[in-house]
Amino acid sequence: MTAPLTPPHRPSPDDPWQIPPKGGGSHPGMLPESQEEHDLPADLRRAALITALMTVAGVALGVLWLWLAPRVPLVSDNQAVFLSDSEGEQAIGADGTFVLLALAFGAVAAALVFWFFRRGGIAPVAGLALGGLLGSLVAWGVGVWFGPGRDVVAHAREVGKGVVFDAPLELHAKGALLAWALAAMVVHLALTALFGPRDPEPEWGSWGAQAPGAPPGPPTKP
Repeated sequence: MTAPLTPPHRPSPDDPWQIPPKGGGSHPGMLPESQEEHDLPADLRRAALITALMTVAGVALGVLWLWLAPRVPLVSDNQAVFLSDSEGEQAIGADGTFVLLALAFGAVAAALVFWFFRRGGIAPVAGLALGGLLGSLVAWGVGVWFGPGRDVVAHAREVGKGVVFDAPLELHAKGALLAWALAAMVVHLALTALFGPRDPEPEWGSWGAQAPGAPPGPPTKP
């Protein structure tokens, strides 16, 4: 008599080594293609909202910069305009004030975005980067526009000889315009790494175990 043939091994649905069918399977934890496409418009709207709010907040940054930045004193002798305090550091102080305010605005913006949009992703980061840059440009424009007049010669003639007046508010270090965006991205990345949602870790111990319901293998020969 011949031994009965061993039935072919039928993979269990829980078999971790089973190859998913072509075109129909998806990796666990990944969103279906239709859901990813559905979330794309929402991500774009989220990024646009963050950008718009930060751009508007640039007005507040510009007002604070205009209020807190030190003034550069000038004086005229009816022939030329000179610095009243040649050893002063008011010009550097104006740039430093802008950078410190931009860093603070970036940290607050990142914390608010993380609080309201805990999902993470590229959309909040893109909104923070673009919004920080546009907000800095708006703040720069507000400070310059509403600050002391930019026509120094006309201002000197108006105040008269020997009278100290304020120079126009300027941003000499144009790299300060990136401070808001950089601070927002760094703080948001740190918050996401510390408090953001984490993917579940795979159970590596179950990979070598026999799948439940699977038929036993052929007996080994002694």
